[in-house]
Amino acid sequence: MTTPAPSSRQRWLVPVVVVVLSVTVGGGLLAREIYRRPDQPADETTASASTPSSASSGSPAATGVVRMTDDARAHPQAEAVRKLLETYFSAINTKQYQQWMQTVSSERIAHTPIGDWKKGVKSTTDTDALVYRIERGAGASLRVLVGFTSEQDVADAPDWFREPCIKWRLALPVIAERTGLKIDTVDNGPSPEHEKC
Repeated sequence: MTTPAPSSRQRWLVPVVVVVLSVTVGGGLLAREIYRRPDQPADETTASASTPSSASSGSPAATGVVRMTDDARAHPQAEAVRKLLETYFSAINTKQYQQWMQTVSSERIAHTPIGDWKKGVKSTTDTDALVYRIERGAGASLRVLVGFTSEQDVADAPDWFREPCIKWRLALPVIAERTGLKIDTVDNGPSPEHEKC
């Protein structure tokens, strides 16, 4: 006894269901990537460390090590940004104004004399820096979305957030000057996202 051949309608049903499911799953994954907040890496593995050899020394300079998410690492200028931020945080942690001047724009230097800078960082240690994303800014500038932990004496904390340990998340404007990438003056808008540790 032979079975009747399936109707042409039934023959097309399985491939159509497979295609619809594939498109739905793919669309969901794409939407998750597009709408993920920059301060939420996919998981700990995406925030794997880029650690120079000094990272194991335990010195204050080692606290300037900067990690990057896969998203940030994929940017063409990721390595230049990572080195810039490592030098920047190391300068703060070791209280080296001359080194800090090499990482910031001429406008920022003009607005931050050495006395003000030393007063602002005198008890500060910045650690756990993580670049979430590097975006294009106005013109040829970049916006670097970064989070880090800042520990300081309570007296040296911002007037509006007197805490000994603060987790910051902010967008740093980075511009190109003659000598390379520099961190520019941060806008005087609302205070950056922050919380106590």
